[in-house]
Formats: sequence, C-alpha cells, structure tokens
Amino acid sequence: MKYSLLKQLNEKKKEIDRFILDFLPMKDKVKEINDFYKMIRDYPSRPSKGLRSSLCILTCEAFGGNGEEAFRTAAALEVFQNWILIHDDIEDASEMRRGDLVLHRKHSIPLAINVGDALHGKMWEILVSNNDMLGPSRTLSVIKEFITMINQTTEGQHIELSWVTNNNWNISEQDYYLMCNKKTSWYTCISPCRLGGIIAGTNNKNLSQIISFGSNLGKAFQIQDDILNLTGDEIKYGKESSGDIFEGKRTLILIHLIDNANPIEKKKILEIMSKNRENRTHPDVDYVLSLIEKYKSIEYAKSKASNLVFEAKKGFQEIFAALPKTSSKILLEEVIDFMVNRSY
Repeated sequence: MKYSLLKQLNEKKKEIDRFILDFLPMKDKVKEINDFYKMIRDYPSRPSKGLRSSLCILTCEAFGGNGEEAFRTAAALEVFQNWILIHDDIEDASEMRRGDLVLHRKHSIPLAINVGDALHGKMWEILVSNNDMLGPSRTLSVIKEFITMINQTTEGQHIELSWVTNNNWNISEQDYYLMCNKKTSWYTCISPCRLGGIIAGTNNKNLSQIISFGSNLGKAFQIQDDILNLTGDEIKYGKESSGDIFEGKRTLILIHLIDNANPIEKKKILEIMSKNRENRTHPDVDYVLSLIEKYKSIEYAKSKASNLVFEAKKGFQEIFAALPKTSSKILLEEVIDFMVNRSY
C-alpha cells in the first residue's frame, strides 16, 4: 500500500476504536461488574487491522455514499469480530490472539463466554442506534444483512468444528472452499461490502455481484491466513506459530499434503492430527511441517490463492469499473491487494 493511503486507513481505524471504547461501559462501583467491564474492553483494545470496517466504509464511499453514515455499521462489524473471536478461541483451544493470551486463558472459559455474549449484545445496540441517521428502512436492511452474515458464519464454523469433533480428515478441496466461503468470506468480505452498498443505496445487481466477488476474495484471504500461520513472524502475526497444526485445523495446505503423501507418511500424519491438542507434541508438528515442505503444499496453496485473487479482481472491475476514480475507490482496491498479500 502507498504510505499516504495506509495512513488514511489507520486513522479511520483509530476513530472507530475510539468510538467503540467510548460506547462500551467503563467503570462500575460493584467490583465484579467493574472487572467484567475491563474484560469487555480487552479484545477491542488490542491492535487489529480493521479490514472489515474499512471495506464497509470504502465501499459505501466508492458507490457515492456518505462514509459517515457507514461509520456505526463499520464499528458494529469490529464488535462482531471481537465477540465471535472470543468464542472461536474457546472452540479452537487457542493460545494467542493479537499478541496476547486469549481471554479464556487469562480469566476462565465461563467468564470469557459471558464477555462474548455481552459484546454480541453491544453489537446490536450499535446497529439499532443507526436509526437516527439512516432511518428505519436502511437500518432494518443493515440488521437483516448482519443476520445473514451471522447465519452463514456459524454454519461455516459448525462445519469446521464438526470435522474436528468427528476426527474427519476425508475432506476435499471443495469441502474446504465451502467451509471458507461460509465461515470467512461472508463476514470478512461479502457482508462488509454489501453493508457499504446498502447504506449508499446501490442497486440489487451490484449487491448480488458482491457475493461472487467477496466469496473469491474471502477464500483467498483465508488461504493467506493459513499460510501465515505456518510461515509468519509470531510477534507480527499475533497468533501462535503453527497453531493451526496444534489445533488440528483442516486447511488447504494439510488437505493437499494428505492427498499427496505416500501411504506410510499419510498414516503417520493422520495419527498425529487425530491426537487431542494436549497430546500433539512439537516433534509431531515438526514432522508435519517437514512433509509440507517436501510436497510443496504451501506453494500449492499460494497458487490457489492467486487464482482466487484473479477472479476477485475481475469481479471488482465488473462492479466498480464504471464508477468515478475517487480516492475511496483507489484505496478500496489497495485494501483488497493488501488482504491477500499481507505478512500479518
């Protein structure tokens, strides 16, 4: 990204963060509630990229809408990201999030679940507050899009959790893409862009085209996330290095490896990946990583991501090419490039 545009992006994210932290409760005279408020503010206080909120505002502006009208919806997207990550970290038995211990390892699973529930409620509270600026019709349309987004995301999460719960490794690439589309594409790309379009008042054709564009972009984003989990700098990336292997995640990288390993290697891989997390050792993970390198599974995933990016850019042009070349449209295209070329 160009420095000036990246700076604009960071400044907008800071504004959204300030709004969220001002919106969330801060102190209470009851000690337990005061502690609860501190926990509520934990994840929203941690540094994040703010890609979803940026997509929402920039898409709104690219369609000729007022970015300020999209501000609260963008903030609600960030709150959504926070509460769903708290629950996701519990479900995946994760260790790190945004460079710090996950909330349930700092406090406990019951307390973390309750914090996630509270942030979920705050998300709806922010969305309802849109009414004064957007009016009842657009506010309802935004809320309906959030409902669709949550339904899609939880369905995708259920697919992935079911694979882990049932120790299912008989997974095809198409299975993986379906899971990614539901779990990642909808809340990372499709709905943020559609929300921006809804607020700007764009037509149904554009809103429909965003689904295909966002689907390809979201899948490429998830593949890049899977790659960074194995290759990225742990401090910069903000999550446990090789955490996907420790957690038993079904990624395109591992699917490719299992499909290409010889029978002896495949048997050992499945033995390792079928263990409970606490029984999966560093030598186990190192063995899997060595085979990932041997079979060039990361390179394979990169090639698939590149194909998806190509299709996403074609979709972007179909939707936005005829629109004026505003700074928001330029920045939106650069954000899309960053999402699939990032190193964190």
